[in-house]
Amino acid sequence: MKKHLFAITLLAAASAAFAQSNTLEKIANSGEITLGVRESSGLGYTLGNGKYVGFHTEMAENIVKDLEKDTGKTITIKYQPVTSQNRIPLVTNGTVDLECGSTTNNQARQKDVDFALTTYVEEVRMATKKDSGIKSVADLNGKKVAVTTGTTSVQTLRKNKRAEGVQFNEVMGKDHADSFLLLETGRADVFVMDGSILAANISKSRNPGDYAIVGEVLNVEPIACMLRKNDDAFKAAVDKSIERQMKDGTLLALWDKWFLQPIPPANTTVGLELSESTKNAWANPNDKPMEEYTVQ
Repeated sequence: MKKHLFAITLLAAASAAFAQSNTLEKIANSGEITLGVRESSGLGYTLGNGKYVGFHTEMAENIVKDLEKDTGKTITIKYQPVTSQNRIPLVTNGTVDLECGSTTNNQARQKDVDFALTTYVEEVRMATKKDSGIKSVADLNGKKVAVTTGTTSVQTLRKNKRAEGVQFNEVMGKDHADSFLLLETGRADVFVMDGSILAANISKSRNPGDYAIVGEVLNVEPIACMLRKNDDAFKAAVDKSIERQMKDGTLLALWDKWFLQPIPPANTTVGLELSESTKNAWANPNDKPMEEYTVQ
Protein backbone atom coordinates (compact mmCIF):
# COMPACT_ATOMS: atom_id res chain seq x y z
CA MET A 1 0.00 0.00 0.00
CA LYS A 2 2.81 2.36 0.92
CA LYS A 3 4.57 1.61 -2.38
CA HIS A 4 1.34 2.37 -4.22
CA LEU A 5 0.91 5.69 -2.46
CA PHE A 6 4.56 6.56 -3.09
CA ALA A 7 4.12 5.82 -6.79
CA ILE A 8 1.02 8.05 -6.92
CA THR A 9 2.94 10.85 -5.19
CA LEU A 10 5.80 10.57 -7.67
CA LEU A 11 3.36 10.58 -10.59
CA ALA A 12 1.62 13.70 -9.25
CA ALA A 13 4.94 15.47 -8.78
CA ALA A 14 6.04 14.52 -12.28
CA SER A 15 2.74 15.73 -13.73
CA ALA A 16 3.07 19.07 -11.91
CA ALA A 17 6.62 19.48 -13.18
CA PHE A 18 5.51 18.64 -16.73
CA ALA A 19 2.67 21.17 -16.52
CA GLN A 20 5.01 23.91 -15.36
CA SER A 21 7.58 23.07 -18.07
CA ASN A 22 4.91 23.19 -20.77
CA THR A 23 3.95 26.84 -20.55
CA LEU A 24 2.81 27.15 -24.16
CA GLU A 25 0.35 24.31 -23.67
CA LYS A 26 -0.79 25.80 -20.35
CA ILE A 27 -1.40 29.18 -22.01
CA ALA A 28 -3.23 27.64 -24.96
CA ASN A 29 -5.50 25.61 -22.67
CA SER A 30 -6.26 28.39 -20.19
CA GLY A 31 -6.24 31.35 -22.58
CA GLU A 32 -4.25 33.26 -19.95
CA ILE A 33 -0.67 34.27 -19.27
CA THR A 34 0.67 35.83 -16.09
CA LEU A 35 3.32 38.50 -16.58
CA GLY A 36 5.59 39.47 -13.72
CA VAL A 37 5.83 43.27 -13.71
CA ARG A 38 7.49 45.89 -11.54
CA GLU A 39 5.82 48.75 -9.70
CA SER A 40 8.79 51.14 -9.57
CA SER A 41 11.52 50.07 -12.00
CA GLY A 42 13.15 52.05 -14.77
CA LEU A 43 11.98 49.44 -17.28
CA GLY A 44 8.43 49.14 -15.97
CA TYR A 45 6.20 50.75 -13.37
CA THR A 46 2.60 51.20 -12.29
CA LEU A 47 0.20 54.08 -12.84
CA GLY A 48 -2.10 52.64 -10.18
CA ASN A 49 -5.45 50.85 -10.49
CA GLY A 50 -3.82 47.77 -11.98
CA LYS A 51 -2.26 49.64 -14.90
CA TYR A 52 1.36 48.70 -15.64
CA VAL A 53 3.47 50.46 -18.27
CA GLY A 54 7.05 50.96 -19.41
CA PHE A 55 9.61 49.67 -21.89
CA HIS A 56 9.80 46.08 -20.66
CA THR A 57 6.09 45.87 -19.86
CA GLU A 58 5.09 46.91 -23.37
CA MET A 59 7.70 44.60 -24.88
CA ALA A 60 6.18 41.72 -22.90
CA GLU A 61 2.72 42.65 -24.17
CA ASN A 62 4.12 42.47 -27.72
CA ILE A 63 5.45 38.98 -26.90
CA VAL A 64 1.92 37.95 -25.90
CA LYS A 65 0.56 39.26 -29.21
CA ASP A 66 3.09 37.08 -31.03
CA LEU A 67 2.14 34.11 -28.83
CA GLU A 68 -1.48 34.63 -29.89
CA LYS A 69 -0.37 34.21 -33.50
CA ASP A 70 1.65 31.11 -32.61
CA THR A 71 -1.16 29.43 -30.67
CA GLY A 72 -4.08 30.73 -32.70
CA LYS A 73 -5.77 31.67 -29.43
CA THR A 74 -6.75 34.94 -27.75
CA ILE A 75 -4.64 35.31 -24.61
CA THR A 76 -5.72 37.34 -21.59
CA ILE A 77 -2.88 38.98 -19.68
CA LYS A 78 -2.84 38.83 -15.89
CA TYR A 79 -0.36 41.22 -14.29
CA GLN A 80 1.44 40.04 -11.16
CA PRO A 81 3.56 42.69 -9.44
CA VAL A 82 6.90 41.29 -8.30
CA THR A 83 9.73 42.56 -6.12
CA SER A 84 13.45 41.90 -6.11
CA GLN A 85 12.89 39.39 -3.29
CA ASN A 86 9.98 37.33 -4.66
CA ARG A 87 10.44 37.45 -8.46
CA ILE A 88 12.41 34.19 -8.78
CA PRO A 89 10.18 32.15 -6.41
CA LEU A 90 7.06 33.35 -8.24
CA VAL A 91 8.52 32.14 -11.53
CA THR A 92 9.72 28.78 -10.21
CA ASN A 93 6.45 27.98 -8.38
CA GLY A 94 4.35 28.66 -11.47
CA THR A 95 2.64 31.86 -10.30
CA VAL A 96 4.36 33.94 -12.99
CA ASP A 97 4.84 32.62 -16.53
CA LEU A 98 7.11 35.38 -17.83
CA GLU A 99 8.84 37.98 -15.67
CA CYS A 100 9.84 41.14 -17.57
CA GLY A 101 10.91 43.53 -14.84
CA SER A 102 14.55 44.55 -14.52
CA THR A 103 16.36 41.33 -13.65
CA THR A 104 20.07 40.76 -14.23
CA ASN A 105 20.95 37.51 -15.97
CA ASN A 106 23.74 35.94 -13.91
CA GLN A 107 25.08 32.44 -13.34
CA ALA A 108 23.65 32.14 -9.83
CA ARG A 109 20.11 32.87 -11.01
CA GLN A 110 20.51 30.52 -13.97
CA LYS A 111 20.51 27.66 -11.47
CA ASP A 112 16.84 28.40 -10.74
CA VAL A 113 15.45 30.00 -13.91
CA ASP A 114 16.14 30.45 -17.59
CA PHE A 115 16.55 33.82 -19.29
CA ALA A 116 15.28 35.04 -22.62
CA LEU A 117 17.47 37.08 -24.97
CA THR A 118 19.10 40.14 -23.42
CA THR A 119 16.97 43.21 -24.09
CA TYR A 120 18.99 45.84 -22.25
CA VAL A 121 22.58 46.05 -21.03
CA GLU A 122 22.56 48.08 -17.86
CA GLU A 123 25.31 50.23 -16.38
CA VAL A 124 25.41 50.30 -12.59
CA ARG A 125 26.04 53.85 -11.35
CA MET A 126 25.43 56.10 -8.33
CA ALA A 127 22.79 58.79 -7.89
CA THR A 128 23.38 61.58 -5.40
CA LYS A 129 22.37 65.14 -4.67
CA LYS A 130 24.43 67.61 -6.68
CA ASP A 131 25.59 69.41 -3.52
CA SER A 132 26.81 66.20 -1.82
CA GLY A 133 30.37 66.52 -3.08
CA ILE A 134 30.35 62.87 -4.15
CA LYS A 135 31.89 62.34 -7.58
CA SER A 136 33.33 58.82 -7.41
CA VAL A 137 33.48 55.60 -5.38
CA ALA A 138 36.47 56.99 -3.49
CA ASP A 139 34.18 59.67 -2.01
CA LEU A 140 31.95 57.08 -0.27
CA ASN A 141 34.17 56.65 2.79
CA GLY A 142 31.95 57.03 5.86
CA LYS A 143 28.85 57.60 3.72
CA LYS A 144 25.45 55.88 3.74
CA VAL A 145 24.68 53.94 0.58
CA ALA A 146 21.07 53.07 -0.28
CA VAL A 147 20.56 49.71 -1.97
CA THR A 148 17.42 47.75 -2.75
CA THR A 149 16.87 44.48 -0.91
CA GLY A 150 17.36 41.44 -3.16
CA THR A 151 19.44 43.20 -5.82
CA THR A 152 23.09 42.72 -6.80
CA SER A 153 24.17 46.36 -6.57
CA VAL A 154 25.92 46.37 -3.20
CA GLN A 155 27.89 43.21 -4.04
CA THR A 156 28.88 44.88 -7.30
CA LEU A 157 30.05 47.96 -5.43
CA ARG A 158 32.02 46.02 -2.83
CA LYS A 159 33.73 43.85 -5.44
CA ASN A 160 34.75 46.82 -7.58
CA LYS A 161 38.50 47.46 -7.40
CA ARG A 162 37.84 51.17 -6.88
CA ALA A 163 36.05 50.38 -3.59
CA GLU A 164 39.07 48.74 -1.98
CA GLY A 165 39.67 50.34 1.43
CA VAL A 166 36.49 52.42 1.21
CA GLN A 167 34.24 51.98 4.23
CA PHE A 168 30.55 52.79 3.82
CA ASN A 169 27.29 51.80 5.49
CA GLU A 170 24.40 50.13 3.70
CA VAL A 171 20.85 51.42 4.10
CA MET A 172 18.27 49.01 2.71
CA GLY A 173 15.16 50.00 0.75
CA LYS A 174 12.33 47.50 0.27
CA ASP A 175 12.00 48.51 -3.39
CA HIS A 176 13.58 51.03 -5.75
CA ALA A 177 11.14 53.81 -4.86
CA ASP A 178 11.91 53.29 -1.17
CA SER A 179 15.66 53.34 -1.85
CA PHE A 180 15.38 56.62 -3.74
CA LEU A 181 13.27 58.03 -0.90
CA LEU A 182 16.19 57.30 1.45
CA LEU A 183 18.36 59.52 -0.77
CA GLU A 184 15.65 62.14 -1.20
CA THR A 185 15.09 62.50 2.55
CA GLY A 186 18.78 62.58 3.48
CA ARG A 187 18.88 59.16 5.13
CA ALA A 188 21.36 58.04 2.46
CA ASP A 189 24.09 59.91 0.62
CA VAL A 190 23.91 57.89 -2.60
CA PHE A 191 21.67 55.30 -4.23
CA VAL A 192 23.58 52.61 -6.13
CA MET A 193 21.52 50.93 -8.83
CA ASP A 194 21.01 50.39 -12.54
CA GLY A 195 21.31 53.64 -14.48
CA SER A 196 17.81 53.33 -15.97
CA ILE A 197 16.27 52.97 -12.52
CA LEU A 198 18.23 55.93 -11.18
CA ALA A 199 17.25 58.11 -14.16
CA ALA A 200 13.58 57.14 -13.87
CA ASN A 201 13.42 57.90 -10.14
CA ILE A 202 15.18 61.24 -10.62
CA SER A 203 12.75 62.23 -13.39
CA LYS A 204 9.77 61.46 -11.12
CA SER A 205 11.16 63.26 -8.06
CA ARG A 206 9.94 66.63 -6.75
CA ASN A 207 13.08 68.42 -7.92
CA PRO A 208 14.87 66.45 -10.66
CA GLY A 209 17.48 69.19 -11.06
CA ASP A 210 18.78 68.49 -7.54
CA TYR A 211 20.24 65.12 -8.51
CA ALA A 212 23.01 63.74 -10.68
CA ILE A 213 24.20 60.30 -11.74
CA VAL A 214 27.91 60.26 -10.94
CA GLY A 215 31.02 58.15 -10.71
CA GLU A 216 32.51 55.29 -12.59
CA VAL A 217 30.54 52.55 -14.31
CA LEU A 218 30.61 49.91 -11.58
CA ASN A 219 29.40 47.08 -13.74
CA VAL A 220 27.54 46.22 -16.90
CA GLU A 221 24.67 43.81 -16.46
CA PRO A 222 22.53 42.09 -19.12
CA ILE A 223 18.83 42.51 -18.31
CA ALA A 224 16.42 39.88 -19.58
CA CYS A 225 13.02 38.31 -18.99
CA MET A 226 12.87 35.24 -16.74
CA LEU A 227 10.97 32.01 -17.35
CA ARG A 228 10.92 28.54 -15.84
CA LYS A 229 13.89 26.27 -16.47
CA ASN A 230 13.95 23.66 -19.20
CA ASP A 231 10.86 24.98 -20.96
CA ASP A 232 12.57 25.01 -24.34
CA ALA A 233 9.45 25.51 -26.48
CA PHE A 234 8.30 28.54 -24.48
CA LYS A 235 11.79 30.07 -24.44
CA ALA A 236 12.06 29.60 -28.21
CA ALA A 237 8.71 31.36 -28.75
CA VAL A 238 9.64 34.24 -26.42
CA ASP A 239 13.08 34.63 -28.00
CA LYS A 240 11.57 34.61 -31.49
CA SER A 241 9.29 37.51 -30.56
CA ILE A 242 12.10 39.47 -28.91
CA GLU A 243 14.40 38.98 -31.90
CA ARG A 244 11.60 40.11 -34.20
CA GLN A 245 11.18 43.27 -32.12
CA MET A 246 14.92 43.89 -32.24
CA LYS A 247 15.18 43.55 -35.99
CA ASP A 248 12.04 45.40 -37.15
CA GLY A 249 12.65 48.51 -35.03
CA THR A 250 9.94 47.81 -32.44
CA LEU A 251 12.36 47.89 -29.50
CA LEU A 252 14.01 51.06 -30.74
CA ALA A 253 10.59 52.75 -31.01
CA LEU A 254 9.73 51.58 -27.48
CA TRP A 255 13.03 52.98 -26.17
CA ASP A 256 12.28 56.35 -27.74
CA LYS A 257 8.75 56.30 -26.31
CA TRP A 258 9.71 55.42 -22.72
CA PHE A 259 13.10 57.09 -22.29
CA LEU A 260 13.35 60.00 -24.71
CA GLN A 261 9.77 61.32 -24.73
CA PRO A 262 7.54 62.64 -21.92
CA ILE A 263 5.93 59.75 -20.04
CA PRO A 264 3.06 59.44 -17.57
CA PRO A 265 2.06 60.24 -14.96
CA ALA A 266 3.97 63.55 -14.74
CA ASN A 267 4.88 63.87 -18.46
CA THR A 268 8.56 64.13 -17.60
CA THR A 269 11.36 62.80 -19.82
CA VAL A 270 13.82 60.28 -18.40
CA GLY A 271 16.44 61.30 -20.96
CA LEU A 272 18.38 58.03 -21.02
CA GLU A 273 20.07 57.46 -24.37
CA LEU A 274 20.44 53.92 -25.70
CA SER A 275 23.92 52.64 -24.82
CA GLU A 276 26.33 51.13 -27.30
CA SER A 277 26.30 47.92 -25.24
CA THR A 278 22.55 47.60 -25.69
CA LYS A 279 22.77 48.38 -29.40
CA ASN A 280 25.33 45.58 -29.70
CA ALA A 281 23.09 43.13 -27.83
CA TRP A 282 20.24 43.90 -30.23
CA ALA A 283 22.49 43.48 -33.25
CA ASN A 284 23.85 40.19 -31.89
CA PRO A 285 21.02 38.51 -29.91
CA ASN A 286 22.28 36.39 -27.02
CA ASP A 287 21.41 35.20 -23.52
CA LYS A 288 24.90 35.42 -21.99
CA PRO A 289 25.11 35.89 -18.20
CA MET A 290 26.71 38.89 -16.52
CA GLU A 291 29.91 36.98 -15.83
CA GLU A 292 30.67 36.90 -19.56
CA TYR A 293 30.64 40.71 -19.73
CA THR A 294 33.60 42.89 -18.77
CA VAL A 295 33.88 46.46 -17.54
CA GLN A 296 36.43 48.53 -19.41
